[in-house]
Amino acid sequence: MSVYQTKIAGLSGQQDLLSSLNGSVTLVVNVASKCGLTPQYTALEALQKEYSARGFTVLGVPCNQFGAQEPGSASEIETFCSSNYGVTFPMSEKVEVNGAGRHDLYQTLTQVADAEGHTGDIRWNFEKFLVSRDGNVVCRFNPTVAPDAPEVLSAIQEQLAK
Repeated sequence: MSVYQTKIAGLSGQQDLLSSLNGSVTLVVNVASKCGLTPQYTALEALQKEYSARGFTVLGVPCNQFGAQEPGSASEIETFCSSNYGVTFPMSEKVEVNGAGRHDLYQTLTQVADAEGHTGDIRWNFEKFLVSRDGNVVCRFNPTVAPDAPEVLSAIQEQLAK
């Protein structure tokens, strides 16, 4: 099943956010506003600006499961991201990425291994998954891998070339 068939609402309430991204190369990232890795928003927005015209988008997925680092409401998250990092990429509703309440999107994403062979539970905020235009998960990057790391850029460029 294509990731783009999974139902998830947008942060501002629009329904079925993923279907609107079908045909794009998408970097899905579970995000948080009060994390040591939060400055990754800068590089994520730079990727959005650099590659969006070629059919790429970042999708931020707020999650409050790691150290309660995303406690805000939808409007607070939206304001934080736009005013502090100029975020223009789409953001989903806040969801759980691990445990019994894990969102269906993460049921699919977490089956893919990262470069270290890790599958299963998300380890922390800012874990990244690259999804192809046809909705297949092609890469997983651990939270400490920067969005503009060579391996991430290479994977994005490879998918955009297809």
